[in-house]
Amino acid sequence: MVSFQRVLPSLGIYVDGQTTLILLEVSLVLGVIWLIFKKKKSCHNLRLTVAEEEDLINAYKPECLTADVSNTYALLKPPVVSGKIGVHINLDGIDCLNFSSHNYLGFVGNVEIEEKTIKCIETYGVGACGPRGFYGTTLEHLELEKLLAEFMGLADSLVYSYGFTAIASAIPAYAKKEDIIFVDEKRNFAIQKGLDASKSTVKYFKHNDPKDLENILEAVREQDSKDVKRARKSRRFLVVEGIYINTGEICPLPGLVRLCKKYKIRIFIDESISFGVLGKTGRGVTEYYGVPREDVDLIMGSLEYTLGSIGGFCIGSRFLIDQQQVSGLGYCFSASLPPLLATAALEALRIIAQDPSRLARLQELCYSLYAKLNFSAVINSHFHVSGDPDSPVQLLILREDTPDPELALTLLQDTCLRKKVAVARVASLPVDSAVTTPSLRVTVSVLHSEEQITQLIHALEEACREIFFDYCQDL
Repeated sequence: MVSFQRVLPSLGIYVDGQTTLILLEVSLVLGVIWLIFKKKKSCHNLRLTVAEEEDLINAYKPECLTADVSNTYALLKPPVVSGKIGVHINLDGIDCLNFSSHNYLGFVGNVEIEEKTIKCIETYGVGACGPRGFYGTTLEHLELEKLLAEFMGLADSLVYSYGFTAIASAIPAYAKKEDIIFVDEKRNFAIQKGLDASKSTVKYFKHNDPKDLENILEAVREQDSKDVKRARKSRRFLVVEGIYINTGEICPLPGLVRLCKKYKIRIFIDESISFGVLGKTGRGVTEYYGVPREDVDLIMGSLEYTLGSIGGFCIGSRFLIDQQQVSGLGYCFSASLPPLLATAALEALRIIAQDPSRLARLQELCYSLYAKLNFSAVINSHFHVSGDPDSPVQLLILREDTPDPELALTLLQDTCLRKKVAVARVASLPVDSAVTTPSLRVTVSVLHSEEQITQLIHALEEACREIFFDYCQDL
């Protein structure tokens, strides 16, 4: 407006303020019309020369869809299983004593459970054909969720179609980019993927070391004092396992809960292995230590270990579970757990609740396996035995001075197989940084006997004598 009032008088034209405003508006309208109808330069004329195209093509280096894997990678040649899995397993046509499956309470192959699942198939078929929010929920899902919550003495629960997705979805459902998650360095791969999806800041502490965790918490508290505004927007989470799949050791829950209360942290526990195993009635690591379940914010886990089915679960307060129904990616966007698998888990959980004698027998066998592995001088001369007395999972970790450990493990596993004993080799993806040491995993089931555990020890000792004598001589 001012510019018009200055320029026009210089030309001998005098206008008032209203006329100036009209002229300005007309100018703007004409400018917009000019921009709309302005002839645009064709992008088709901007063509690269042949040399430029070749330079771009040669400079392009696509990322690999998967990491480089050695031809000797253990998972490239998995053994073929035939028939049902129980105390014995048929691997590549060889009938073996089974110390490789996570069938702790022997529910895989249980006749009573099989009969219930057959009836369920006759009613629902073999699949739910949709996510839980879109016609994928059946009465079996609701009954399983109700019994899980009642069994653990908490308000509500949620069932996922796969154990891995339950854990990998639960963490990012709550933790976001501005939050901090404190995690044991030996966490499992599902937890690792949940951490990646959350995009939160992750702080790793030494395995089962509350003191190291406290040092990290103190360092974070000091940082918070320097940036109070950022600290107020950041929430804190602690993620641990009841029994660590990578070590067979039980987490020191009382010390961790004490730190959570002191530093105002929410605690999530993956009880995939400890659920149905620890405690007098199988209610997990909280019952094992006598820690009130209200002190734990979320209990998550898999139905694929103790219960012998497929799927995962999360148990906690109604508020936390409601949040997952809209934020748990594996819950919202995956087809629901087939009803027959929900029935299998439901019946297994009912058996645990009604017959705790299975748990007492399992705990006796866990201690027997632990004692015999640690008592064997031959095994301990070549392996470090990792695992607690009450854990059904024991890790045999090769000594650091073992030459070519991957080949040694292959030979050991094959030798045990020839002796009609099946043990599992710990195989991990290259991106799984929590598993760094080659090892064997031995699992015990309530179906085993003391004599069969002794047979396992003898097979391992004989394999060690054969392999490490011949193997070291060749090297």
